[in-house]
Amino acid sequence: MATRGRPRTFDPGVALRTALDLFWERGYEGTSLNDLAQATGIASASIYACFGSKENLFRQVMALYGTTSGEPPRRALREQPTARAAIHAMLRATADEITRPDTPHYCMLILAAPTGAVENHAVREFLADRRRDQYASIRERIARGVADGDLTLPPAGVEPVARYYTTVMQGLSIQARDGASRDDLEAVISCAMAAWEALTATTAAYRGAE
Repeated sequence: MATRGRPRTFDPGVALRTALDLFWERGYEGTSLNDLAQATGIASASIYACFGSKENLFRQVMALYGTTSGEPPRRALREQPTARAAIHAMLRATADEITRPDTPHYCMLILAAPTGAVENHAVREFLADRRRDQYASIRERIARGVADGDLTLPPAGVEPVARYYTTVMQGLSIQARDGASRDDLEAVISCAMAAWEALTATTAAYRGAE
């Protein structure tokens, strides 16, 4: 039986990695389909045939990003024995990833598509959902610390503490993009962790309580 169409002449995995590098360097809106075709050496029609669209390609790129540069901070949350150690290791792993010499100095979830054209709203919401997942993971790890007994925190305190450390983590990306060094980020992390005891104290005020 004759096969339909010509066989694919490129490796989708290699093309995805190349697209990741380009989106990371230029952002979503700063990367055109023509840019992707030139970088990968693949015709635009073939990119559409393989990945569906620029948006679908970007979503696959972000999945790859999540299993590579995005994995060390998540692993830190999973594997450290206490909530404090997990948050500390997560922040340090984030700083490591966003200051690597071979990649742009920012997290793609934070800065790949912060604002832009109305037609790209779905991409921005997609990234926002992924950032909300980051917050949820941090909140769940802190709640686990309370359940395990290594952290004493009133129920109303879990959410604001989680939002605080999510904000620190995401803010590291802005600092790195604007030129902060790994040592600079370590100083920020040290300050954030110095606040741990006050933030998690049972006598601390939450949600407007005096």
